[in-house]
Order: sequence, then structure tokens, then C-alpha cells
Amino acid sequence: MKDISIHVAGLMAAAARTAPKAGGKDLLEIVVVSEEADLRAIAARMSEYAPESTNESFWRRDAENIAQAHAVVLVGLSKAVVAGYDCGACGFPTCKEFLGGRTAMDKPMGYSGPHCVMRMMDIGVALSSAAKTASLLNVDCRVQQRVGAAARALGFIKAEVAMGIPLGVYGKSPFFDRKVAPAPGH
Repeated sequence: MKDISIHVAGLMAAAARTAPKAGGKDLLEIVVVSEEADLRAIAARMSEYAPESTNESFWRRDAENIAQAHAVVLVGLSKAVVAGYDCGACGFPTCKEFLGGRTAMDKPMGYSGPHCVMRMMDIGVALSSAAKTASLLNVDCRVQQRVGAAARALGFIKAEVAMGIPLGVYGKSPFFDRKVAPAPGH
């Protein structure tokens, strides 16, 4: 089943790549991680970060999902670029003002930011297209934020913002009906 999952991960990456994007500009970075050692490293980093986070039990729960996954499809924004629509959704009246007034930051085990809302929607549409592909092929998956942050911190993806989709073929999906993992000693 792992071979099937890896094949489907490639199809999911293709779906993410061909998903519609603002202005037709593709600024996404898409990576498939399928080596068991790499998946374990990502899961371990998520577990290590858990006590430092404000949502320890959720980091642990998601780390368990990554440890069980056959593969993970990572989708991220390769660089901070505006769409040029002057929509104001970023909090600035124009894209030029956003770029001039943007105070960039980078959160450990998180992302850089702020970013253009249209570019964030590009990530969302790509993730949805990828998840839809897995669903059509009856492969279990779930879009997760924390895996993208851990994969980014470990250098599996260079994107400024990244999310991931763990996937696999199981008798019952481990990605739903999940129990929140309690913190050690609780």
C-alpha cells in the first residue's frame, strides 16, 4: 500500500501544481516526502516542539499522524510576492503600500509573514486540489498545518509558509476520529 500512496502523492503534487492561482502566477513550492526516516524526523520534531507550543496536545496528535503516514505532500509559498490586485485584504490599501509597510517576521516552528491574502488562497486551492485527488483515488489524507511548519524548520521545504497532507491506505483512516494526545505526566 505504501507504493500506491507514493504514486498518489505524485498525482496530488500534480493536482496542486495545476490548481488555479491568482494572476496565473505559480509561486508554489511542492515537495513529496516518502522516506520513512524523513517522516519519522518530521514527526519527532513536531513532538519535540510540542511542549514549547501553546497547543502541545495537538502537536503530539498530529505528530502521531505523520509517524503513521506513507507519504506527505507539502505545499508552500516559495516567496513573499503580492498578486497586484490592490484588494486591501492584507490591511493595506494597495499592494505597493503593503510591500513598503510590511514588517516581516519569522516565527520558530511557524512561518514568515505577513503575506498577500491572494497568495495564501493559492496555497489553499492547491491543497484542496491535492486532497480532492487523494479522495477520488480512495487514499486517506488530511490537510495539516503543523507538519508544514516542522518540515520547513527541518529544511524539507524552503517555502515561507507551508502546509502538508499526510496520506496512506488503511482499513480505517488514522487522520480522522483522532484522540488528542495528552502531554506527558498529565
